[in-house]
Parts: sequence; structure tokens; C-alpha cells
Amino acid sequence: MDAEDFKNGQVLLIDKPLNWTSFQVVNKLRWAIRKKFGLKKIKVGHAGTLDPLATGLLVICTGKKTKTIETYQAETKEYTGRLRLGETTPSYDLETEVDKNWPVDHITPELIEDASNHFTGKIEQSPPIFSAVKQDGVRLYEMARKGEKVEVKKRTVEIFEFEITQIALPEVDFRVRCSKGTYIRSLAHDFGQKLGSGAHLTQLRRTRSGKFDVNEAETIEGFLERMDKESE
Repeated sequence: MDAEDFKNGQVLLIDKPLNWTSFQVVNKLRWAIRKKFGLKKIKVGHAGTLDPLATGLLVICTGKKTKTIETYQAETKEYTGRLRLGETTPSYDLETEVDKNWPVDHITPELIEDASNHFTGKIEQSPPIFSAVKQDGVRLYEMARKGEKVEVKKRTVEIFEFEITQIALPEVDFRVRCSKGTYIRSLAHDFGQKLGSGAHLTQLRRTRSGKFDVNEAETIEGFLERMDKESE
């Protein structure tokens, strides 16, 4: 590919590593493209944020393809993950420390399977207070980090499939296929409450976005190496 290919628009599939923000991935790819072709600027954007503690498929658009980002963002997403019962955190994941312990002795595999049936179809969920969602013009995580109390507005999302794939209490593995805007951290939190306990997300990986599969994606390092080879 040459500079015009990237300007005219490319869809790049990247397997986002742990502890990288989606913004950092976009910046890295933009820098690499600009450096290789000596460009002053090139539009690069992603079609759906992944939290730093999540890994997996990040759909990246360049050039004119950035105009289609909203279309890709609206696609159904699929994730695999793990939650831990009996503990909650303010962020609903490992970003913050455990703030409360909950009973788990009453939880059985049968109870877990039954609870999972309540999380399919259209459901109401509140985004985590530690999220980039804006409320009254301010991002929730900005208020959370200041210790401000805020009542988070609920939103309607749709869960097409919620499958429990492994139970090794207190940990539960799952696969979920859902609509745009679904917070899997909130799903884990609400799932714990449904079980009369608490829960937080400990692992998350996006495996699909629309027609794209993470098995088709390349690592950031792989993309950079491919760019170098194509210039030889």
C-alpha cells in the first residue's frame, strides 16, 4: 500500500494489547503512516473504544474511510470475559481496588445459569461511573476521580446472547454478543447483584465486530513490521 491507499481509506484490524488505550493505538498507527510516507497529516480513527484493561479487536479506519466509522460502530460486538463473584470495585473491573465483599456460599452453577437468562434481550443498564460517557457535558470518570456523587442515567442496550462457558467459583467465564453501547463491566456488576452477591470484571476480550473477527487482526508490532517490509 502507498500513501494514496491510506488517504483514500483503509480498514485496519488490530488486536489491541493489554494496558493500551484505544487512543494510543490510533496515535501509534497514525505516527507510523505519517513517518513512512512523509505525510504532514492523515486521518485515523477507531470504531468503538476498548478499555485499557480489555484486549482484542479494534477496527481502525484511515483517510476517507473515517467517514464510515459510525457505521462500523453500530455493528454487533462479541466478547469473551471473566468475572469474579463476591467482590465489587467502584470501576466494576480491576482499575480500582475492591471496596466490598459479598457472600458466595449460596451460589450454585444452576443459580448462575438461571441468572444468565435474565440478561438477554433489551435491558436497562447504567454505565460505570469510571467511564468516558458524558453526562451534563462532563465525562463520568472526571467526576468519579474528584469524588463527586452523581446519579448515572440508565440506557437501553440489547444482549443477543449471554453464554456461561465455565464456572470455577468464585470465577465465571462467559461469552456475550451485544449491541453498540453495552458496557460489559456493568453487565458483570449487575449479574453479581442478580445472584444476591457482587461481582466485577477481571478479563475482557473483543472477539468480533460486525463481520470482522479478531483472528483476522494483527498486532501493532505486526502492522509496523508489515509497513517496513512493504517499503523494502
